[in-house]
Amino acid sequence: MQGRVLILAGGGGHTGYGYALAEALHKRVYLSFLVPKGDTLSERRLSRFGKVNFLTKPRGPKTPAHTFALQLTKAFVESIGQNLKEFDVVVSTGSNFCVPPAILAWMRGLPVVNIESPVRFVKPSRSARVLHPFSTITALHWRDQKRLLKGVVVGPILPKPEIKPQNKGYILVAGGTYGHRVLFDTIAESDLHNVVLQTGLVDPAPYIKKHPEWKVFTVTERFHELLAGAGIVVTQFGVTVLEAVVYKKPVVLVLNPEYTRGASPKDAAYLAKKINAVLVSKIELENLLDAIDEAKKRKIPTLPNGAENLAKIIIGLLMEK
Repeated sequence: MQGRVLILAGGGGHTGYGYALAEALHKRVYLSFLVPKGDTLSERRLSRFGKVNFLTKPRGPKTPAHTFALQLTKAFVESIGQNLKEFDVVVSTGSNFCVPPAILAWMRGLPVVNIESPVRFVKPSRSARVLHPFSTITALHWRDQKRLLKGVVVGPILPKPEIKPQNKGYILVAGGTYGHRVLFDTIAESDLHNVVLQTGLVDPAPYIKKHPEWKVFTVTERFHELLAGAGIVVTQFGVTVLEAVVYKKPVVLVLNPEYTRGASPKDAAYLAKKINAVLVSKIELENLLDAIDEAKKRKIPTLPNGAENLAKIIIGLLMEK
């Protein structure tokens, strides 16, 4: 194997991109990871590829500004303590989590590979914009993103399907890391019976009580098995949208009004078009049920293998050293 690569995996969907890239690089380079403190799911998922260490994540979707400032300072101090010199390339998968260690890696003369979010079409993400001047390569998922940042289009960074997809008929409602309370509350008013609900940080208890026939859980590292068996996926922004396409599942994309710091409704419209998903902006039960029926009629696109393309670029950087 040639070279040592550190992947900064910011949790949730960002860990998903790191996981997909790690699959493509596994057994070709030595891999290590930094993940947010307390993120045991990311640790379990990534430890199969290499050593996992922890770092403070400065900001979540609802972190107030004064707390963000304190935690950002803490993250920079902790990053100084990381032995970054032992690596040949550092990869940022996005989010504010990646900013302190990526900048310190650049200060130590290491090449930084900066991955933009796949859901950004109107303006670049804040982390990608901050890290762009420090990056040897900015990896873009879509050609449209070249309007936002000077970078290399590698294609969507997708995981490999781990099992063969089949249609078991259930509706997979996925809230990602932080959950989607408005979506959950709305769909819980339906008389749908064959539902698998992933709630993230939202308390699952009310949904278990109201629908004991549903399968309800917070998170699982076997999530790909549920994706593979779903008849349709109802979710918000995040890596689940692209993973659903990997497993050839129709998608209903539902905007989350609780989290407004991220991508915009215009970004959602662009992404929905890319994957031929049905976009729901006004979250009402009738709209959701109609969208589920409509999505089942749509053809699922085939996307290029961005993870493999980016892995080849990283190996090229290692060969130049």
